[in-house]
Amino acid sequence: MRTRNAALVGALCVGLSAALTACGGAAAEDPDAGTNGVGKLEAPAIQDKARAAARGAEAVHLSGNVVSQGRTYRIDMRLKKNGGMGRVSSSSDASAFELLRVGDELYLKAPAGFWAKGASPSASAAPAPKASASKSGDAAAAAGKLDDKYVKVPSDDPSYQQFKGFTDKDVLLDGLLGLHGELARGERGSVGGVRTVRVTGAKGGGGTLDVSLVGTPYPLRVQRAGGAGQLELDGWGKDFALAVPAKSQTVDYGKQLRIPSGG
Repeated sequence: MRTRNAALVGALCVGLSAALTACGGAAAEDPDAGTNGVGKLEAPAIQDKARAAARGAEAVHLSGNVVSQGRTYRIDMRLKKNGGMGRVSSSSDASAFELLRVGDELYLKAPAGFWAKGASPSASAAPAPKASASKSGDAAAAAGKLDDKYVKVPSDDPSYQQFKGFTDKDVLLDGLLGLHGELARGERGSVGGVRTVRVTGAKGGGGTLDVSLVGTPYPLRVQRAGGAGQLELDGWGKDFALAVPAKSQTVDYGKQLRIPSGG
């Protein structure tokens, strides 16, 4: 009888193993088994780990949407410690431009339509006006000369710091990864097939951050507060070529670069 009872208990343990947390003293499966352990930390510590990992990485690829002043911008940038490169576009008016920074040298590349919105080239960039040419014709001619060329942004121009911010890895990531309000540890999930733990700010209203549970705790996805966009981060530590463009592809805009107001 005892043998039959033992066999019955054993069969029940096997049949109900999916539903029972323990049977015969067996421990429940650890959800953090095989992870880097950050899922066990409190939310502020998880965010700190992610930001430290981001600062320590040599390079990253960042892509997604950012909403600002009612307009949605698509960002696709590759960043590393000494510069970055990529593209920024607006879905509302199909305007787009590319940025390239190598050290302190910053370049902006855009089609003629971007510059035709109101750019005012200096004499070094614009062709000499003809007596019969209209003002709009001169602007179109100047914009045509800048079409698809790398325009060097002077370091003392007001737009320099604004555009440099898109190519500065630490500055850009520090701004994006900062959640608002009281932080809370959220659910587990995955980004690109990688297991993550989510941190939320102010009950989700302050933004959310998905942090990798595998290897280095890199941030893999950030949803900005107030529905201001979502960006994904990958390619951590993967280097890429970064070089000053050839002179044949570069235009010297002069001492001041006047960016079109719609750009």
